[in-house]
Amino acid sequence: MEAGIKFKTVDEYFSTFPDNTRRILESVQKTIKQAAPHAKEVISYNMPAFKAHGVLVYYAAYKGHIGFYPTSLPIEVFKSELSSYKYSKGAIQFPIGEPMPLDLISRMVQFRVKQDSEKAGKKK
Repeated sequence: MEAGIKFKTVDEYFSTFPDNTRRILESVQKTIKQAAPHAKEVISYNMPAFKAHGVLVYYAAYKGHIGFYPTSLPIEVFKSELSSYKYSKGAIQFPIGEPMPLDLISRMVQFRVKQDSEKAGKKK
């Protein structure tokens, strides 16, 4: 990805990557869409994100991994399943050379959808 580009669309973002990386991004995108069918896809912080009441998750491609940003609580909740990945308080790195854990991504997104709608319900 070239530095300095401000992406306007997810397709524009995807177009900057080689085919194999783009296919992985598309599989992650499809998984998130299925887990959060009412969420809107946006570019936020210059990377793809899905938003319902608030942003649910961000994801991005790098040279050797896909970065997945579900916020901190899902990382705590799913910690036991993340032991084979590099992760921090708000980010997980899924290596590009390994199969993407789409089931795990789906469950984390569903967790975020529930969390997001509960938070939105409390605001009313």
